[in-house]
Amino acid sequence: MKFDKRYKLDEFAKELGLSFKGNANAEISGINEIHRVEEGDIVFVDHPKYYQKALNSAATVVLINKDDVEIPEGKGIIIHDDPFSLFNKILRSHSPVEFPSTSKTAADFPNCQIHPTAFIDKWVEIGEGSKIYPGVHILGKVKIGKNVIIQSGTVIGSDGFYYKKREKTFDRLGSEGSVEIEDGAEIGANCTIDRGVTAVTKIGRNTVLDNMVQVGHDTVIGAQCLIAAQCGIAGCTTLEDKVTLWGQVGVSSGLTIGEGAVVHATSGVDKNLEPGKVYFGAPARESREKLKEMATLRSLPQVLEKLKNNGK
Repeated sequence: MKFDKRYKLDEFAKELGLSFKGNANAEISGINEIHRVEEGDIVFVDHPKYYQKALNSAATVVLINKDDVEIPEGKGIIIHDDPFSLFNKILRSHSPVEFPSTSKTAADFPNCQIHPTAFIDKWVEIGEGSKIYPGVHILGKVKIGKNVIIQSGTVIGSDGFYYKKREKTFDRLGSEGSVEIEDGAEIGANCTIDRGVTAVTKIGRNTVLDNMVQVGHDTVIGAQCLIAAQCGIAGCTTLEDKVTLWGQVGVSSGLTIGEGAVVHATSGVDKNLEPGKVYFGAPARESREKLKEMATLRSLPQVLEKLKNNGK
């Protein structure tokens, strides 16, 4: 998420009433979570396991709960005992939450087909030739391209699933990002597409989602992908162009599935997948290897029986 203006690190820390270290003149232009961070962004880290990842990321400023760290040249840190809460505070102050109260109507999109029962937030943009079916809810900063179809019951722009566990509860990280659905995409019935926490959740050109597909926050799906029913794609994942996920595939967060990869039904993806290959299983592995493995396991009882008989 980009700010309305640029800040120097020293003035930004002064506004927060906090100490900083590093380059006082480091320029801050926005705020992002670690998977989508860019130069000029603020990022947070609150666990020693990820200190170096955050410090060595593209981020210019790191919110951190430790002051004796080596700061990369040109960067800076802001020290706070709860970086998660501070990150949330900054998000809210630069993008205040507004609960949707009014809906745009078909009259606002004369070159589209919009059912009167669809709820379309005041920030939403829809390109000509698009069709929005009954009961669709489009919330927040959503940009929909031309000739897009969104089937009944789908919700686009809901909050991301991003929480920090506390002693007795969970704290939600604010969702101040957006959603972009590019030209020619089709979204099935009862799908849910979360808006980015700080960046953009994107559905690429001519990509098709079947019914009941979940797309997590800040996930980017490329062009001409095919996602079958009941797939769940976690946040901050990248599907390159022409990826196919068959029914009930689950994809973990922060992964990349390479261009043209195919994942067979009921598979679970727990690591990056290479382009142009076919995968199967939980965890998903190259299909031929996985099928050989399953055949070997099926023959294991006979092998053990033979070994037992030879031992007599």
